[in-house]
Amino acid sequence: MAMAASPGPAGVGGARAMPGSGPSSFGFDSGLEIKTRSVEQTLLPLVSQITTLINHKDNTKKSDKTLQAIQRVGQAVNLAVGRFVKVGEAIANENWDLKEEITIACIEAKQAGETIAALTDVSTPNHPESGGQITIFTDKTGVIKAARLLLSSVTKVLLLADRVVIKQIITSRNKVLATMERLEKVNSFQEFVQIFSQFGNEMVEFAHLTGDRQNDLKDEKKKAKMAAARAVLEKCTMMLLTTSKTCLRHPNCESAHKNKEGVFDRMKVALDKVIEIVTDCKPNGETDVAAISIFTGIKEFKMNIEALRENLYFQSKENLSATLEAVLERTEDFTDSAYTSHEHRERILDLSAHARAELQQLASVWLQAQSKRTKSIAEELELSILKISHGLNELKKELHSTAAQLAADLLKYHADHVVLKALKLTGVEGNLEGLAECACKFSEQKEQLVETCRLLRHVSGTEPLEITCIHAEETFQVTGQQIISAAETLTLHPSSKIAKENLDVFCEAWESQISDMSTLLREINDVFEGRRGEKYGYLSLPKPMKNNANLKSLKPEKSDSEEKAKIAKLGLKLGLLTSDANCEIEKWENQENEIVRYGRNMSRMAYSLYLFTRGEGPLKTSQDLIHQLEVFAEEGLKVASSAQAFSKQLKDDDKLMLLLEINKLIPLCHQLQTITKTSVQNQGLLKVDKCITKTRSMMAILVQLLSLCFKLLKKLQMENSRWVSVTNKDSVDEATALEFCFVSEGKALLRQKD
Repeated sequence: MAMAASPGPAGVGGARAMPGSGPSSFGFDSGLEIKTRSVEQTLLPLVSQITTLINHKDNTKKSDKTLQAIQRVGQAVNLAVGRFVKVGEAIANENWDLKEEITIACIEAKQAGETIAALTDVSTPNHPESGGQITIFTDKTGVIKAARLLLSSVTKVLLLADRVVIKQIITSRNKVLATMERLEKVNSFQEFVQIFSQFGNEMVEFAHLTGDRQNDLKDEKKKAKMAAARAVLEKCTMMLLTTSKTCLRHPNCESAHKNKEGVFDRMKVALDKVIEIVTDCKPNGETDVAAISIFTGIKEFKMNIEALRENLYFQSKENLSATLEAVLERTEDFTDSAYTSHEHRERILDLSAHARAELQQLASVWLQAQSKRTKSIAEELELSILKISHGLNELKKELHSTAAQLAADLLKYHADHVVLKALKLTGVEGNLEGLAECACKFSEQKEQLVETCRLLRHVSGTEPLEITCIHAEETFQVTGQQIISAAETLTLHPSSKIAKENLDVFCEAWESQISDMSTLLREINDVFEGRRGEKYGYLSLPKPMKNNANLKSLKPEKSDSEEKAKIAKLGLKLGLLTSDANCEIEKWENQENEIVRYGRNMSRMAYSLYLFTRGEGPLKTSQDLIHQLEVFAEEGLKVASSAQAFSKQLKDDDKLMLLLEINKLIPLCHQLQTITKTSVQNQGLLKVDKCITKTRSMMAILVQLLSLCFKLLKKLQMENSRWVSVTNKDSVDEATALEFCFVSEGKALLRQKD
């Protein structure tokens, strides 16, 4: 039975439970979520423009260029406020309980925007203060007051809109729970069909609301938790259907009822987890007591010992010893595992003992350094810190090698799903003795996978991947038990099509999780080897099932030769732009600069997109492409944010010039996010066309932005150097300064011409 999805007032989309959740696979949209996101997208450029106006120096030369830039910024602020007010009013009209508060805030924002526009209307450049006109030059305090009023009203609307979204999610969850309780008690197929149809609509609504919320989460850990919870709900919706049908067909079968209860229980836990994430609080004031991973513990310990370079009294010896012991105690998960080889076990124990010995040596030198502040003692302390850090790095390598090798061997061994197929065969044959034997082997396989996921979590390296490991561990544990129950039901009723369909659904979920674990292992290796950043999008995070008839996932479209040629042509220009970006990046001396780092990430992803247009590279399907573009847009916003932070160091004219370039990039990022979230049924290639075009535009601006930031940074460094020289000599060579400006501007013109 297909899940009904009528376009009701709260019509919503599918649940692609990944960071930066993808487009609605149901084809519906939530007006409130779009409006709320529009408010947030308007806020970032608005804040930067207001800051520019407030920080404008009164004593700067009022050139025509400066006056025109100020006027443009004022007009841009007013236009942005106008869009903001429209969005706020739309939200107010849909939520009568908050209408008065939102309306007042919108009126305040509109008044502030008009005030700023009026004060920046310096349309008489030669005499901006003449004629009694009040402008930013004569009433800077007025601009500051208007800016404060504007920002406070914007913040108020955002907070109120957020309350509305949370309230909607809680209400939707409560509706789902109420319908689930009715489903648990049904006794006839006719009643079940009616209630499940309603349940399907409610799950669609909840999936879309939580998917939009997941997109908006800034905390990577929360985003990963939301992805995991939504994946459980999506997969369990299909399981709930088949287990309920099996119980109705075989009401006296104990294993069938056990199967059904397990699905309902897991869905309720996942629903509660979603509410915990959106409200940021646990029921009954509980706290998250999950033990930290070994890699996280080592990272914290190294930070503590490295802090001794600056402050010898930062920590006590006892605290450091306790921290190290806590880390080494967790390595027992490796050394006590029956699946860890003898060589790996001995190496881990040796490195653990070495770390303890190095800490004792460090403590001895540390004690001497507290009483004798000599150069030799300081050097000895530094050497001790380096030694223990090196030893812990070797321990990390060994732990990663152990877990990765175990996971790779296990995945390779179970790639053909021999035990799973045998289990299904015994069920169809009604072979109870064969079932017992296969169930025993399958349980052993399940325990191996569960333990391997536990070890991988210790070496995952990032919080999102830790969450993914925990999700995989729980999924293998629960799904493994449910497969055995479903197989038992089929064995007792070998001719039952419903029982066979039920077992197939659970087996499909198992195979899907095995596939996700393979991707997870690859990403953990990438993080360990430095090929993936902390906040990169993770493909291994939960995805929809492959053949979910009720939750129709987007399937990759195959293009014909003409469309492929068209997209390849678009990709070629994108490839050229990545080369330009790389050339600009190579000019920077500090390759760890945030602008460079995020720009490099964008360039690498753009190159992957270019390879995709040629049918090459790591991106294989349209879905892979869309997910990559979501991450690409996020990196673009990070570049813009870093460039905005840099602009605060610049003088007004340079700052305005940089902000104008930044404000070209931000809307393109948001537009790309919108395109990737828009479901275009049967027009997959059209979406790829749009995305590649938008990506090219973003890369072109990135090249300009990198060039401009590099030029302004060099100019800033030279000005700072010249200021030091002036301070020392009490004079300045004005001719040299003028020459520098001409040369810089000349280079910029030549670069633009090229």
